[in-house]
Amino acid sequence: MTALASTATAGHRPQATKHHHAKPTIVLVHGAWADGSGWNDVIKRLQRAGYPVRVPPNPLRSLPGDSATLKSFIATVPGPLILVGHSYGGAVITNAATGDPDVKALVYVDAFAPEKGETIFALTGADSALAGDPTTLFDFVPYPGGPDGDVDLYLKENVFLTSFANGVPTRKAKELYATQRPFALSVGSQESGEPAWRTIPSWYLLGTRDRIITPEAQRFMAERAGSTIVRVRAGHLSLISHPDAVAKLIVRADRGTR
Repeated sequence: MTALASTATAGHRPQATKHHHAKPTIVLVHGAWADGSGWNDVIKRLQRAGYPVRVPPNPLRSLPGDSATLKSFIATVPGPLILVGHSYGGAVITNAATGDPDVKALVYVDAFAPEKGETIFALTGADSALAGDPTTLFDFVPYPGGPDGDVDLYLKENVFLTSFANGVPTRKAKELYATQRPFALSVGSQESGEPAWRTIPSWYLLGTRDRIITPEAQRFMAERAGSTIVRVRAGHLSLISHPDAVAKLIVRADRGTR
């Protein structure tokens, strides 16, 4: 156990086996009201193309804490790496990748790409489905050990089906609603840190029918980050409705950094 503890706290990224033109490991980070299974169809395509893929769970508890959790995880994965974030996962990769020389590219999928000091809820866009009365959007569930007044937010069924999962077949959307993971209310107002997109090249898949992060808000963030933008006629869950487009953009990001 002593040896195990020593290894676990070392914090050094293992060295990758050296191969000419070895493919990077793709790290996929899910967002709020979702889990890693949302990436399943993207994973299949990337693995068929020969990419190693990892999908760590995103705690959805605090932006600094979630980013630190991802940073600790990727420190154990041999580089090079490409980090891919969907929705809130984009804010997490924006913070976790800062200063990491093994992260060669960032890929945003209908995602937040915040500047330093910005908060998530403020970036959704004026016409976002999340901009209304919170009591009509969310179910509030207290959770133990959180900050005073904090609650878990679950999307109400009508909001989930018509805005979060628009473009996804109804049966699948209902399954996703039933299995959604909650997002802590406090996370939405926590300030983001120094953005990794300032020094790491980025690509952005913009859903033109997104009702959670409006297309205008996505375009603003993508252009500010200097991202290569690809538009797809999809709602917020393009990783499920358009996995081919998502996988192709990740491959494009890999080729663009070689």
